[in-house]
Amino acid sequence: MADLDGDGHVDVLSGSWPGELFLFRGQGSAVFAAPEMLQDKDGKIINIGGGIEEQPDGSFLVYGTTTNEETAEGTYVVYHGERILKTPEKPIFTTGTASAVHAVDWDGDEDLDLLVGDIRGRVYLVTNEGTTTAFSFGAHRQLDAGGQPLTVSGDAGPFAADWDGDGDLDLIVGAGSGAVTLFRNDGAAKAPALAAGVDLVAPAEDGDAPAEPRRGIRAKPCAADWDGDGDLDLLVGDYATQKPALPEFTAEQQAEHERVRKELEPVQARYHELVDLLYGSARETSKEELEKLEKEFEEVRKTVTDLRAKLPAESENHGWVWLFRRESPTK
Repeated sequence: MADLDGDGHVDVLSGSWPGELFLFRGQGSAVFAAPEMLQDKDGKIINIGGGIEEQPDGSFLVYGTTTNEETAEGTYVVYHGERILKTPEKPIFTTGTASAVHAVDWDGDEDLDLLVGDIRGRVYLVTNEGTTTAFSFGAHRQLDAGGQPLTVSGDAGPFAADWDGDGDLDLIVGAGSGAVTLFRNDGAAKAPALAAGVDLVAPAEDGDAPAEPRRGIRAKPCAADWDGDGDLDLLVGDYATQKPALPEFTAEQQAEHERVRKELEPVQARYHELVDLLYGSARETSKEELEKLEKEFEEVRKTVTDLRAKLPAESENHGWVWLFRRESPTK
């Protein structure tokens, strides 16, 4: 949260799975406007690492938000004004960069720049070339640390704060492993130069979903003096899996669950076969055959969903927030 447009109201800035950055402008009294995709100074949507890539097999991979446009020629996939015709010979797949963004005055010129992490574990700086009341974002560049491109183990979540109390901003980055890494600023407030990373929080434990809460992956940190003792603590959000608290099932219920699991096995096997035939290395190219496979795929997917709904959940997903209190060297 930051006052990105300098109007005196706190705004909310968010990354997204597709990759675009969203601004919710504050309107006072905890009211926010509808989200808008952030644009650069040339009016282009900011989506670092996003765009359209043609793959060696002739298919296309689109990183970002897309829509479909049905025409007499067929289905076009539209990515921010770019249109690609989807054909059996050239299928189109969509994915995302899992952007995470933090607005901060990184270069000390009194306006807010953007630090953006992505799914590959990289962190980028998007410099604000405007003013405190009229932002104008320029080109992006990947940050370095210790003389090398800064990279963590996927799903980078950046947050800037003066962790060591020397008057300039350091960089704290959460990672896909659940780790949180500190990159100290050995430069100056207006010319940051990051040192090699040092882990503040270790990666999360591997293994089956536990019955009790346990720290998860995709760490997103925030540094704040949570306990008011004069130093910065860490708040870390995550993505975790946990065993649900299930009732004790009767013998009849257990027998029914076992029957459904046996019925599900061949259906799931066919589901995976169809995924490969439609999207994998064994992909069909005949339009007629593809139409048959797509119809069967939808039917099989529905059957899988219906059967799984009859079984008790083996796990449930959570997003926890963990507090790591910082202890000073004298304590």
